[in-house]
Amino acid sequence: MRPTLQTVAAAVGVSRSTVSNAYSRPDQLSPELRQRILDAARRVGYAGPNPTARSLRRGRAGALGVLFTSSLPYAFTDPYAVQFLRGLAESVQGQETGLLLVPQSLDDEQTAVSAVDNAAVDGFCVFCLPDWHPSWAAIQARGLPVVSAQRRPTDGPEALFVGIDEAAATRSAGRHLAALGHRRVAIIGDHLAAGPTRPVSLRTPDDVGYYGSRERLRGYYDTVREAGIDWAGVITVSTEVNTKASGTAAAAYLLDQPRPPTAVVAFSDILALGVLDALAARGLRPGDDVSVIGFDDIPEAAHASLTTIRQPAADRGRLSGQLLLDPPKDPSGRQIVLPTELVVRDSTRPAVTKE
Repeated sequence: MRPTLQTVAAAVGVSRSTVSNAYSRPDQLSPELRQRILDAARRVGYAGPNPTARSLRRGRAGALGVLFTSSLPYAFTDPYAVQFLRGLAESVQGQETGLLLVPQSLDDEQTAVSAVDNAAVDGFCVFCLPDWHPSWAAIQARGLPVVSAQRRPTDGPEALFVGIDEAAATRSAGRHLAALGHRRVAIIGDHLAAGPTRPVSLRTPDDVGYYGSRERLRGYYDTVREAGIDWAGVITVSTEVNTKASGTAAAAYLLDQPRPPTAVVAFSDILALGVLDALAARGLRPGDDVSVIGFDDIPEAAHASLTTIRQPAADRGRLSGQLLLDPPKDPSGRQIVLPTELVVRDSTRPAVTKE
């Protein structure tokens, strides 16, 4: 039989509340009595009060849940995710609050919803979750504060949001390429469609279920049409994961076409670095032969002289945590849009092919 508070109380000859105080209110006991209780607990195999039950009695769990639709190692290996989580961790430091990572499966929705239902947290930070995912309803049912990096059509002015204008960011990149004379532009993005890396036909950005990918596509969609380019002629490749290998595979498909693009834009620097690998494997030079643009401006982007869109990842995490811990009553302070910047480096130059 599993030992309980009563088991320890009987072994020491004190009440259950006295044993409980030994763990939660040690100042109420003499050091000698507390030590007797802890020694007895070890002898009978009692591990201590259930932390979840204790948090319910206190009225708070002491943790924020972070939701993302990637494998758990992604949070520790993706440079942008690492910066975001670092900022989020800085915001909770000294607040008696920790972080609980809650990966969300796209294939097993029941498990994903169960993870949300059972998370002992005081609020949720949604890092990445598609619009259609049932976990949104589970989050809403919990009635806890929620801050998101994405906007949904159902969000009102009271919703907590920390993000960027994704479409405006990629419009600046698209216009940069148009000014350089590029007319054969290809796009590589993660989660543009379900399944493995493959070319996809998207009539409009609204065909995409992920907020970030949809809005980044919207910016390029707008500038392609501004430049008088037929959207149907733009090759779009969707990747299942945001990895360098995925970027390399997608670029290989594009570069081996009869009329390869003069410019490739990627929805992350990680994917763009994979594009650079594919160029190198074919003896091609970024900028001189094919222009390449990424997104995020992670440290590796500068080393590779990659043109990219800089966004403040750590600030997004830090401000997300602050909004969750202390939500402002004024709606004007509940939605924060941070600036982005197009950083032009050697990977973009004038098109070498006259159209």
